[in-house]
Amino acid sequence: MLKARLFDLSLFLIALAIAFSSDRILINHTDFIKVLVVFWLFSSLYYHLRVFSKNGSTNFEHGISYDLSFAMFAGPLGLFIFEFIYRFTVYFYKKWTKTADPSEFLDTLYNIGTFVITNSIAYFLFLQLQSSFEVIPYGFWILMCLLVSVSSFLSGIFLVIVFYILGDLKTVKEGFDFVFKSRSLLDFGKVAFTNGLLYLFLKEEKWEMLISLFILNYIVSHSYHSKSQSIQHKLERDKFEQMAYTDFLTGVFNRTFMDKKMAELNQTGERIGIVVADIDKFKRINDSYNHAVGDKVIQHFAATLKNYLSENDYLFRSGGEEFTLCLRKRNFEETMDLVNTMLNGIKNNRVEVEFNGENLSISYTASFGLYFYTVNEQVSMEKAYIQADQLLLQSKQLGRNRISVINALSSE
Repeated sequence: MLKARLFDLSLFLIALAIAFSSDRILINHTDFIKVLVVFWLFSSLYYHLRVFSKNGSTNFEHGISYDLSFAMFAGPLGLFIFEFIYRFTVYFYKKWTKTADPSEFLDTLYNIGTFVITNSIAYFLFLQLQSSFEVIPYGFWILMCLLVSVSSFLSGIFLVIVFYILGDLKTVKEGFDFVFKSRSLLDFGKVAFTNGLLYLFLKEEKWEMLISLFILNYIVSHSYHSKSQSIQHKLERDKFEQMAYTDFLTGVFNRTFMDKKMAELNQTGERIGIVVADIDKFKRINDSYNHAVGDKVIQHFAATLKNYLSENDYLFRSGGEEFTLCLRKRNFEETMDLVNTMLNGIKNNRVEVEFNGENLSISYTASFGLYFYTVNEQVSMEKAYIQADQLLLQSKQLGRNRISVINALSSE
């Protein structure tokens, strides 16, 4: 951690040296103050629209930086003053809102150092290459893309060094992937186009166009951010719902989701086969081995049942080693054939487990109860489930490893 903090401080000192070795701000003080206020204002407004990511123990942010256009117009010293004021605005805002990290002060110095160094280098490249690119069609924009690529590459290198010092990166490939694969050509183009326009408007003193571009950029970014947040919230809700409705051990639906889905299926009036299946003599498996082996058998049983189902069917873990299936879009003969296939597939299949340091192959059987009927007001899904459960008990009493069936449609 000390090495990372020293690295942050060294970047700030290098930026300070670059800024003050450049002697002066390139524009008069009045124009500089106007540019500084406009850039500071919109950068501060834009701050809450940035996307924050985490790599190991390090947080970093993504977003459009206006620094390149500022450096090209005002020089490294002007850029340093802007970055210092803007970054400490963010620092004090975080302190005020109690969202600052313990290392926020040194992180602020790191951000100032990184942005000043990378964009100052881009500025010096601009001075050297500007005349050469002027003779090329669209040369200015090609040069802007080049400068953004260089500054982005250098920023990535600095972050990789931090990650390496903190132990968040272990291999050269991880560093390479972060520098080159974490950024898209679309992002490069967006930053190059925005900074290029800002520089041209600044150079020609088109203040209305400059402010209009900032406002447009803010509106577009705000819209994108709102949609991203909405998608993120939906993903979080879906993930929470999945966790609430998923059995942790087997990954299939749990009893809570079974109750919800049965209530929905009650409204369909469709023909359906309710199956309750249970592993035979499961207690003996637990007693002969251990609960870890028992869990493996349950997982194997669930996966085997699931392999036979179509996208219209449902599988729920309704008890310890008991599972309930809703078999849909089939007639009785097709449903019966499927359950027979499941019965034989389980009987002829074995589960590989580890016990006392040895790899073992265990066989087991299962019993089934099938109730096939048309969902109606007189016989709800819940009542059909009770019927199937009674049929499962009948299969157990008749010797296990079998199916007990009622086809309620045969009496209609």
